[in-house]
Amino acid sequence: MIEARVPDALKDKVVIVTGAGRGIGRDIALAMAAEGARVIVNDIGASLNGQGLDTGPACDVADEITRAGGIALADSSSVSDYDAVQRMIDSSLQAFGRIDAVVNNAGILRDRLFHKMTRDEWQAVVDVNLTGVFNVSRAVADIFRQQESGSYIHLTSTSGLIGNTGQANYGAAKAGVAALSRTISIDMKRFNVRSNCIAPFAFTRMVDSIRTDTPELAAKVEQVRRLEPRQIAPLAVYLASDLAREVTGQVFAVRANELFLMSQPRPLRSVHHSEGWTAASIAQTAIPALRHGFYGPDKTSDVFNWPPI
Repeated sequence: MIEARVPDALKDKVVIVTGAGRGIGRDIALAMAAEGARVIVNDIGASLNGQGLDTGPACDVADEITRAGGIALADSSSVSDYDAVQRMIDSSLQAFGRIDAVVNNAGILRDRLFHKMTRDEWQAVVDVNLTGVFNVSRAVADIFRQQESGSYIHLTSTSGLIGNTGQANYGAAKAGVAALSRTISIDMKRFNVRSNCIAPFAFTRMVDSIRTDTPELAAKVEQVRRLEPRQIAPLAVYLASDLAREVTGQVFAVRANELFLMSQPRPLRSVHHSEGWTAASIAQTAIPALRHGFYGPDKTSDVFNWPPI
């Protein structure tokens, strides 16, 4: 079967990709440009834990797009700084006149078991991974509203949707991103603005930082090494394009050639007691009836427990 493809699916569209200097963000930026988009390549060039500044990665990706015949603008603003984000938006408008899609990909890690996590480790990750998404999204909201069009694409994580060891800060931020996206999709639907999430499985420097001090962990990381960041990009391109004009409020996951629609919280079971509940009647009646629907303290690897396809 010949795979259908819409050439130049993003022709004349302007797309901002944050954290686009490396890994998933880089491949998304390259894919957007290959489909005709003009791309703002945003990356502060920090280390994995958010320290340091380097304009090189953003400039390198923008240069790569330009050499391939595309149009790109490098930007090194920190998404955690609202004023810097606003300057990025202003320069994007000055250069291209409009913004059609935002890919909120920038993120950092500071993993630590919860009972050892410091306030600084918590705050730094939330500032970039959640507040940064708000900053960029809010900065373009009025533009999207006035255009009566626009697409938000937020990178969430199964660390927040399901759970992972030592990632209370990262997981909480990424779960917050999914909730933020859902509310944006509700609030801005009247303006034909869409908001969706992607939970990616890919081998990047974030994954490379995961502990491998047991044979089991080492085997799992070795599986992930086979997952390429470029496999995430097609879904991002689709969600930015007019092909996805009816798709909003969804959470997708991508793992190699597998694409998942993730569930969202909805009632599973209910019990009723006409006389009202007491602690004793909850223990005796309600919990036995509800227990079948309980979730255990599962990690992502417990849920996605088959090899990537």
